[in-house]
Amino acid sequence: MPTSEIYTQLDQLIAAWESEVVEFKRAGDGFSTSEIGKYFSALANEANLRDCEQAWLVFGIDNKSRSVIGTHYREDKERLHGLKHQISQDTSPAVTFHEIYELAHEQGRVLMFEIPAAPQGMPIAWKGHYYARAGESLTHLGLDKLDTIRAQTGVVDWTVQVVEDATIDHLDLQALARAKSAFARKHANRFSEGEVAGWPDATFLNRAKLALDGKITRAALLLLGKPEVVPLLSPHPAQMT
Repeated sequence: MPTSEIYTQLDQLIAAWESEVVEFKRAGDGFSTSEIGKYFSALANEANLRDCEQAWLVFGIDNKSRSVIGTHYREDKERLHGLKHQISQDTSPAVTFHEIYELAHEQGRVLMFEIPAAPQGMPIAWKGHYYARAGESLTHLGLDKLDTIRAQTGVVDWTVQVVEDATIDHLDLQALARAKSAFARKHANRFSEGEVAGWPDATFLNRAKLALDGKITRAALLLLGKPEVVPLLSPHPAQMT
């Protein structure tokens, strides 16, 4: 996000103040990583439930005056961004911040942690516990919210959707050959490897459920696509590397 946009984002967050998807903290250098992890879980889960793309944890803001006071939390950049790895180690599934923005605000240093919404059907846990928000308070994720998130898996399988502009030319030939070989091994009781290798690519993709009536799916692009086809999945930031 460009610098001008992130400053505008900060102003908008302060104006709207705290909600289930925004948390402000004064945050000294010794602010607990475990507490950050709990807020990560809670805010990610709430963003999912409210159909938001992200949530925010903001350091360097006074809760009473609602003004910027600055923070000394992890002023060393390497240590600051090492927090991403620390969070990913204890979240389940393993996720971390989209980005950590460090702002040199005229009233003091501000840190903005951009937290992705929990994936569809997958609540985020911190050290085995699921967290949520009750107004501005941190709490455990109730069974009603937990069930709501888990029930999302029955909605739509994102990966089987057809990408209208995609063709077989967008697939990597080496990846396609490896996929045919793996498919043959899995179904060795039905097909020989030579038979599968001899199928036209379109036939293989249809039988492997990577294409629908010859049309390439998102799953095919994720698993077999060339690096340059990533924009075809936009605006979804999905890529196998």
